[in-house]
Amino acid sequence: MTTPHDPQLLKGVLSLLLLRMLSERESYGYELVQRLREVGLAGIAEGTVYPALARLEREARVSARLVSSRSGPARKYYRPTQAGHAALTEGIAGWLSLAAVVNPVLTAPAPTQPAPPSEEVEK
Repeated sequence: MTTPHDPQLLKGVLSLLLLRMLSERESYGYELVQRLREVGLAGIAEGTVYPALARLEREARVSARLVSSRSGPARKYYRPTQAGHAALTEGIAGWLSLAAVVNPVLTAPAPTQPAPPSEEVEK
């Protein structure tokens, strides 16, 4: 059984994940959804990925092109632009820097009981 991922945490890193996956190969939306599910984001919805792709396109971080498909309507394929590649490089550095601070705090053994209230000393 997999633990569901917090949508707010995912929202903060989704653009970075999409840029990273697109840096490996040009892909269309549903293929990206499948790839995200394969890496462990089993609950990710198409309704989360498509708006993120549209935002990246508006920000000129990805370019898109329509490719006809034998199995249905044309597919919109995405790939990073130079600005997207720069955003990916910067985003990875930022993520790794944040993770270096957050990981030790979150992976330290947690107390078995909540901390008692602090007693404030009046001066």
